[in-house]
Amino acid sequence: MLSDDEAAELYDVLNHWGDFPADHFYGALVESARNVLDVGCGTGGMLHHARDRGHRGRLVGLDPDRAALARARRRTDVEWWEGTAAALSSEAEFDLVTMTGHAFQCLTADDDLRDSLAAIRRALRPGGRFAFETRHPRAKAWEDWTPAHPVTVSRPRPLRLWHEVESVVGDVVSFSETAADPEGTVLRVDRASLRFLGPAELDEFLTAAGFAVEERFGDWERGPLTERSREIVTVASAVRPPQGRAAQAAPAPKP
Repeated sequence: MLSDDEAAELYDVLNHWGDFPADHFYGALVESARNVLDVGCGTGGMLHHARDRGHRGRLVGLDPDRAALARARRRTDVEWWEGTAAALSSEAEFDLVTMTGHAFQCLTADDDLRDSLAAIRRALRPGGRFAFETRHPRAKAWEDWTPAHPVTVSRPRPLRLWHEVESVVGDVVSFSETAADPEGTVLRVDRASLRFLGPAELDEFLTAAGFAVEERFGDWERGPLTERSREIVTVASAVRPPQGRAAQAAPAPKP
């Protein structure tokens, strides 16, 4: 079997910071902000990199995955919190909140999305920014998630990885990720669901949470968003308190 610790190491291998255009986009935002919260920080690559580049402000990573956080905590010059966005009780502590690696799409239920956005808005100082990306639904990225497009890696051990879509219900795509050894023996199967919201739907949730879209792009080179774009990259400003239903205050995630 593939252990949780090995899965966290595999995440590092597949998502090595600096290998993707998105990393440079977010890196510039982090460098320009003094107090940063990375929601869904995974193994902490972005915040590690920021410290390496001399960031002197407060850096906080938040994630519910204990194995990923264990790898992130190899660096002690960053704060690491275990938990989810909806459980945040921070009040006006941050200048920038990020959700990278399409983590935003893991918020599949309306209530979870509303509560998460409300908590993120509260965590930001007035005028603070929330930066995230989501795959454009018109690009139908899930159509490429098939065993015909496997990935092979040598760490944490030789593995072959592939995805299979199990259902598409409305704007939510559920799929599996299979890890097998080179002989084809299945070692682990993980399942997840992602939500594919278009720009108009995104803006409804953002507006209700007290955000205004400051910048929006269709790629990591800051190109315009079009019907052919594969990404919806959003930088939103905290302009007012959330409207309507707000998340219940919860204990702050523990470092």
